[in-house]
Amino acid sequence: MRYTRITVNSAQMGGIPCIRGLRIPVATIVGMVAENMSQQEILRAYPDLEPDDIRQALNYAAEYDPPAGTATPASTDQSGPF
Repeated sequence: MRYTRITVNSAQMGGIPCIRGLRIPVATIVGMVAENMSQQEILRAYPDLEPDDIRQALNYAAEYDPPAGTATPASTDQSGPF
């Protein structure tokens, strides 16, 4: 999927994924949804957001955040001293 509403810019917000360059991190939106905030509540909290921004933030997080308990490159690195 192509994410037209998600931007990653190393010069903005330390390069974390944001919504359309607005300095609203994807993680912030995902966290609000996790706290059971409705779409309308999120849009009121961030008037520059659009409903498609919320949907794309959730899709992005689902695709790029591995499920808990899955191996990550750091946890599978076999080059350590043990």
